[in-house]
Amino acid sequence: MNIDDYESLPTTSVGVNMTAGALAGVLEHVVMYPMDSVKTRMQSLTSPTAHLNIMATFRNMITREGLMRPIRGASAVVIGAGPAHSLYFAVYEMTKETLTKFTSHNHLNYVLSGALATLIHDAISNPTEVLKQRMQMYNSPYTSVLSCMRDVYRKEGMSAFYRSYSTQLVMNIPYQTIHFTTYEFLQNMLNVERKYNPVVHMVSGGAAGAAAAAITTPLDVMKTLLNTQESGLTKGMIEASRKIYRMAGPRGFFKGITARVLYSMPATAICWSTYEFFKFYLCGIKPEEYKSSITGRSELAKPAPTINYVLPKSDADEQIEETTPEPGLKDAATLHPAPPTVNASGAIKTVCELSTRTAAPTINMHTRHTDVKNPYERGFSST
Repeated sequence: MNIDDYESLPTTSVGVNMTAGALAGVLEHVVMYPMDSVKTRMQSLTSPTAHLNIMATFRNMITREGLMRPIRGASAVVIGAGPAHSLYFAVYEMTKETLTKFTSHNHLNYVLSGALATLIHDAISNPTEVLKQRMQMYNSPYTSVLSCMRDVYRKEGMSAFYRSYSTQLVMNIPYQTIHFTTYEFLQNMLNVERKYNPVVHMVSGGAAGAAAAAITTPLDVMKTLLNTQESGLTKGMIEASRKIYRMAGPRGFFKGITARVLYSMPATAICWSTYEFFKFYLCGIKPEEYKSSITGRSELAKPAPTINYVLPKSDADEQIEETTPEPGLKDAATLHPAPPTVNASGAIKTVCELSTRTAAPTINMHTRHTDVKNPYERGFSST
């Protein structure tokens, strides 16, 4: 890694990234949890209110089931979001920084880093997603996270908590690929130096979340069906897709797309702006020295600059200078480009060995101290 690559690296540590990621994840899910509950209801295949729009669904939840119904199950998200997002952002930043040493293709870097971060994030968050959506579904019998967890484990076993893991990976890997690539692209366009800029972080995060959510909605509908199991036992993605098509047709794969986009856009804006704020706040350095991430340029090597060295002027150069004086030229040397066969050390050595005098006085090594008559003759011949 050359000096330019080193200077482009972030100024935050792994501990700072993990702390900022945990705080960002918890805040994101807590603030946007009511909209997430609405999205789950709208994606339901059996709910009698699935045909309602966002506001009607939210109003129906409050009037029919109580004021606290939209936030039921939020404690499961708080428990899982902290460690999941902590490792999520830490792995993403570490992988992205490491891959700059091996590839100069930024988009490939973002894709690989996002995929690895998603694998770890989903392994932690998938059980909490199951509990959350079981409590969000219409006419849910569960009132607490512990009772829901005990009941699911007793009836369906441990595999129930990871039944949708493969579907969630199939959904979240392209989701995070689009998410991170869009976010980094907008950062490279609007914040090349990667300074702390709340407006840019919020706009980039919101746009990235909206684009990723809209494209991956069909997979999210399948994940909801596998997590809730509301239409009978559903074992995998293929069976889930068949049920959705049979019960709701092609449009069933896009149930709740508006709610999903309206959830993801502010959620990712909150997540990224919170994450970048705590990274900036916790790093403990001056704002002008802060760099949140690697910059958009990650070339492995740059062309070596042309090496110039200084040679003494010849008599011909002095005659030309006398005939054509240039104003402002005060140096007694001419700048010559380095020949292609001369390296930097050779050029420096050549300059050091050159002398501007035509002939140096010879040293008389046989002169004794008593023979020296004056200080100017000490060690030198009379010539």
